[in-house]
Amino acid sequence: MKLYSYIIAGLAGLTLTGCSDSFLDVESKTDSNTATFYKTENDANRALIGCYDGWRQVSSNPGIGFLVSSEVMGVECFGATGNGDSRAYQVIDRFEKGQATSEVNIYKQDYIVYYKAIYRCNMLIQQEDQIAWTDSLTHTTWMGECHGLRALLYLDLVRWFGNVPLRTTPSTEEIPQSDAADVYALIFEDLQYAIDHIPADAYPKSEAEENDGRFTKYAAEALYARAYLFYKGYYGADPAGVTAAQALTYCEDIISNGGYDLVAEYKNLWPAASAGIADIGDAKTLLGTYAGDGNCETILAQKFTNTQDYDGNADSNRWQVMVGMRSLPFAPYGKGWGAMTVNPNFVNAYEAGDLRKSASIIDMANEGITASENFEASYKDQREYTGYCVKKYSPLCFKDGTTAAKIDGTGDFQTQNHQDWVVVRYADVLLMAAELGSANKQTYLDKVRARAGLNSVTATTENILKERRFEFAFEGINYWDLLRQGLDYAASQIATDGINVKSGGNDDQVVISKENFLATKGLSQIPNDAIVLSNGIIEQNAGW
Repeated sequence: MKLYSYIIAGLAGLTLTGCSDSFLDVESKTDSNTATFYKTENDANRALIGCYDGWRQVSSNPGIGFLVSSEVMGVECFGATGNGDSRAYQVIDRFEKGQATSEVNIYKQDYIVYYKAIYRCNMLIQQEDQIAWTDSLTHTTWMGECHGLRALLYLDLVRWFGNVPLRTTPSTEEIPQSDAADVYALIFEDLQYAIDHIPADAYPKSEAEENDGRFTKYAAEALYARAYLFYKGYYGADPAGVTAAQALTYCEDIISNGGYDLVAEYKNLWPAASAGIADIGDAKTLLGTYAGDGNCETILAQKFTNTQDYDGNADSNRWQVMVGMRSLPFAPYGKGWGAMTVNPNFVNAYEAGDLRKSASIIDMANEGITASENFEASYKDQREYTGYCVKKYSPLCFKDGTTAAKIDGTGDFQTQNHQDWVVVRYADVLLMAAELGSANKQTYLDKVRARAGLNSVTATTENILKERRFEFAFEGINYWDLLRQGLDYAASQIATDGINVKSGGNDDQVVISKENFLATKGLSQIPNDAIVLSNGIIEQNAGW
């Protein structure tokens, strides 16, 4: 049974409530509770499924969503959305609360769902010794997955918000923020636990149809390297007990033993980049040359289904609708709400001949979209129009404009998009290994560039980081790469005196202040409700 289907089946009768009096109230109101549950291996399996679902909720039930936030804060995209919408996305883009002074809870829902997911992981970890395990290998594997998921959740939070409350037990008691170093200590401890306890062959790549979406030893090793590189760059020192040599060893293990490879053509990594124009029901043509979910390059993906509704069932990719062109279907690209318009300066920064450009970006004029009958209405409703949109995570539609969220044409364009979020790709591991000083760094860099249709360049740190900009465009990675190169450098790339755009069809400019960015240190606004409900225990980040 595929993981995402297993999650649906396993969560029947095992759900957590939403918030009520407490900001993080997640007390179970079902028949299963700590007195009757966490007894058998089957209970443990259901609890682990709940942890995976908790992680999925950060995309199925988000406020902004980590990927969207990462892209809007970076240099690739503007906040955009509709011309009459709140300017919350502009607050994020400009690092400036004055863009919309009433928007003080932009990340409230994100904050809630992340801590709910952590609560589930903490509960299983706390109850581990109460479970009557019948198989030691199952025991260690499942607990390794649980620790790995908790590490990933905290890695997002600590990069997003800096010092955050560090919850290691399933408690809803208000606690102060912990120093980021302490949060990272838990992240590396959890990742090391996952590396040590999940067997390398627990979820073989050869069985991706069944295993895709599972947290593996190799996912833990890749995230270990990612967390190391960010901490080292942003904080200017090695994390306690963690070294570049160890991070490199883990990358080399993935390369040598993980069974991964690059997908032959870059465009085939993304449904919209490889799609064909299809009638309703024609899945084969629609998916075109897409390499498929769980392909040889995918190390960790967040899985979704297309059954989300407005009655509390949350299992689809809910931030993907924000990526779609503003109320404008143009096959194979489906409509959405027009966030993340692409910065034309980033478009122009690609090397000539880079195959990744057309696979990553929708050029609306060149693809005939600006001549379509519905374009004018979209254009006049679009904020910060640039003529370029994100292709990688664009929703899909059929020839007649009907959303392809379901192949039979009955899907909801807002709630039922279900493209995987590929959190870690093999290309990332190759470039991290090169940056960490692998003896094979030139080979690794050349391999990535060759797929992009580019010639070799010397594998200096500068060239490796430049390569990452275009390899991982619009994947929620590049903003964090900027931050780890130093705040002054990040500010020099993000700040602008004015880039011309169109809002509501009229001239507009995107202006981002270097001083505002530096004041925030690149961190995001903590939800005001979290601060108020903590009775002042939680403090707002500087600059907000």
